[in-house]
Amino acid sequence: MILLDTGVVSAVLRRRRRGKVEQRAFDAVSSLLDSHESVALPGIVFQEVLSGIADARQFRKVLRGIRDSFPVVPADNEDHLRAARFANTAAANGIAASTPDTLIASQAVGLGSELLTTDPDFEYLAELTELKVVFLGE
Repeated sequence: MILLDTGVVSAVLRRRRRGKVEQRAFDAVSSLLDSHESVALPGIVFQEVLSGIADARQFRKVLRGIRDSFPVVPADNEDHLRAARFANTAAANGIAASTPDTLIASQAVGLGSELLTTDPDFEYLAELTELKVVFLGE
């Protein structure tokens, strides 16, 4: 299974012109879906993508698009505990890792999944933990 980060999902859902990184993310997800690879979203990514969409019609449209395309994997207690450990490890190494990022990383590790991301912060977490990332950024 491959988990998608927020930036990747945003790129996939974007209908307007995409930049190089966004196009790379869109192409990577399209290839994964064509290959019948199992692809899912951590619950926090689901929330992040939907947060900030003020227009109710647009919110429903994006929600439908996500639900039609990707299963959402909720975090459990072990995911949260591992995320706290990841945050503590990052802090001990001088890296400020956000709570959502550590939870996303934790879920990927807990599921034995790779994380497809455009966010370089996950590369730092991968250096300090068992996280496996496929980085699509520049």
